[in-house]
Amino acid sequence: MNIKYFKIIVLLVIASLSACKQPEVQQKAALSLNNFLKDTTKGVRTGGVQVISINTPKGKFNVWTKKIGNNPKIKLLLLNGGPGGTHEYFECMESFLPAEGIELIYYDQLGTGNSDNPKDTAMWSLPRYVEEVEQVRQALKLDKDNFYLLGHSWGGILALEYALKYQQNLKGLIISNMMASAPDYGKYANDVLAKQFDPKVLARIKAFEAKGDFQNPEYMQLLLPNYYAKNICRFPVEQWPEPFNRAFGKINESLYVTMQGPSEFGIAGKLATWDRKADLPKISVPTLTIGGKYDTMDPAHMQWMATQFQNGSYLYCANGSHLSMYDDQETYMNGLIKFINGVDTGEKKVKL
Repeated sequence: MNIKYFKIIVLLVIASLSACKQPEVQQKAALSLNNFLKDTTKGVRTGGVQVISINTPKGKFNVWTKKIGNNPKIKLLLLNGGPGGTHEYFECMESFLPAEGIELIYYDQLGTGNSDNPKDTAMWSLPRYVEEVEQVRQALKLDKDNFYLLGHSWGGILALEYALKYQQNLKGLIISNMMASAPDYGKYANDVLAKQFDPKVLARIKAFEAKGDFQNPEYMQLLLPNYYAKNICRFPVEQWPEPFNRAFGKINESLYVTMQGPSEFGIAGKLATWDRKADLPKISVPTLTIGGKYDTMDPAHMQWMATQFQNGSYLYCANGSHLSMYDDQETYMNGLIKFINGVDTGEKKVKL
């Protein structure tokens, strides 16, 4: 046979086989995704919602959770910020993580969102919230072989505290946009962020704070364009993402003020002296810290945190602020997915 025609026949056969395999690959991918999305709940199905009864020093209360997807190897529990916010601003993750086979679990902490609100400031306690997370973990049957915990902002404090007590239950930890020290956060707010303000605007804000006049409408009117739109979510306020607006509008002010304090600069509530810098080396579970250039938290501090964990990784969002999952979304989501997939395949540290 002429060698030229022989080569042509071989190429045609290869092309034919590839064409046959392509639908097979697509079919397998579709089956895999269908298995991930299939609800395996026993009994009446509720769209992944599970209300969990928790024990507290003041009795039993119910907290709300909802899972999206079903992956026995990767289950990501989300701890929202505030304190006093709701899970809803995490809804942007639905556009990215389920398609990668990452099971999402929303969770409204006690006093927030769809969970019970005891309206008792004695309940707003970091140690109590740690025990709440542990009870939620047990109820959802999460363990060291599948449990990834992501805490954002205040949720990062909670996630870090949980890991320091219960890291044996974790497969991976993500501290998103949160420093390891409240005093350092306050110093960064005063020494760096405050100096970025127009001096006249800053003086007016400080005057309201000195009087304790935090409910004055002008106080928030000054903060929205000069602080929130620059360091919290870097879009014009009228273009803020709907899930964030929804969560922001539902914040539990009693919980927020008790834990954070009334000021937007630093922490003045129960968390004012919280500092875990010296304890970071105790955490051996693979841990990712995420920081944004324009964040309310110092990105250099969060990069340093990654060097202190035994198995730390760092993701830098060059266009991101405190809500980098929105204003530097591709960087945030791609890095988060890469970290989780890396840990799932046995990596301790993941280069991002």
